[in-house]
Amino acid sequence: MRIEIVVFDGFDELDALAPYEVLQNAAGGGADFRVRLVSWSGKKEIVAAHGMRITVETGTANEPRPDLVIVPGGGWNSRSPQGARAEVQSGVIPKRLAELHQAGTTIAAVCTGAMLLASAGLLRGRSATTHHGASEELRAAGAELISARVVDDDDLITAGGVTSGLDLALWLVERFAGPAVAHTVEREMEYERRGVVWRRLASGKIS
Repeated sequence: MRIEIVVFDGFDELDALAPYEVLQNAAGGGADFRVRLVSWSGKKEIVAAHGMRITVETGTANEPRPDLVIVPGGGWNSRSPQGARAEVQSGVIPKRLAELHQAGTTIAAVCTGAMLLASAGLLRGRSATTHHGASEELRAAGAELISARVVDDDDLITAGGVTSGLDLALWLVERFAGPAVAHTVEREMEYERRGVVWRRLASGKIS
């Protein structure tokens, strides 16, 4: 399973790196995950919200389509000049998300990364959550706001504020690699999941 975590200038470090570590640990525990941090802007060096600089791969449309994309948030509530709002205005990430989703990629978001999904038109009429500071904007974008730590609406999965990236990633491990692998990763990282996972099954039923 090909997994891309898309980063951009101003992204919140924990939004991206917490899922990255969880998923890499799952891969080490036997899950068929190939995980990478990518930039879709063409920039190889990315400066995150708290000043961390990372060098990442530059993903292109010519590469094999990822099975899962995870989008972090960052800077939305503070209206920072770099971050999720700037990426909405740029339009590069929303456009690519829409294309990938149309082609069959599952899209997930942590925190205000959900606003990038909303900008792509993906959350209109769909169930979702985000950081509480952006919840009304998410609702205004047409999403059905759900009060849950993780909202799994089949091919669109969102999570609440910053630390919920851990819970999102562990849910992804459970969903795609099974509960035994997820439990092993939890024990290894000494993290106990918290909050509710709200899930709509492909049949339309809610679990």
